[in-house]
Amino acid sequence: QVQLVESGGGLVQAGGSLRLSCAASGSIASINTMGWYRQAPGKQRELVADITSGGVTNYADSVHGRFTISRDNTTNTVYLQMNSLKTEDTAVYSCYHVGSWAHVTYWGQGTQVTVSS
Repeated sequence: QVQLVESGGGLVQAGGSLRLSCAASGSIASINTMGWYRQAPGKQRELVADITSGGVTNYADSVHGRFTISRDNTTNTVYLQMNSLKTEDTAVYSCYHVGSWAHVTYWGQGTQVTVSS
């Protein structure tokens, strides 16, 4: 019912910046949360940041102050601006969407972010 298309990943030097985008389409819940998880080799998937349709944000301690999540409700797109990137930020980043009373969480295909020293 919901399709998520991610873009913006790539290779960047430590200290650099990337901007990830996730465009949602389909049967989008009017009240929802969208955000980003990441998974690095040998580690479990962890929440990076999320944002509600009302604009309330949440960040992992490891990215607070460096990353900014935002959304455009007119286009159903969520963004993750990543600044001051560190090598430990290297991971596959995946976008998700979940309605307030949903039974199902929808996921994007994932985009690789690699930060080199």
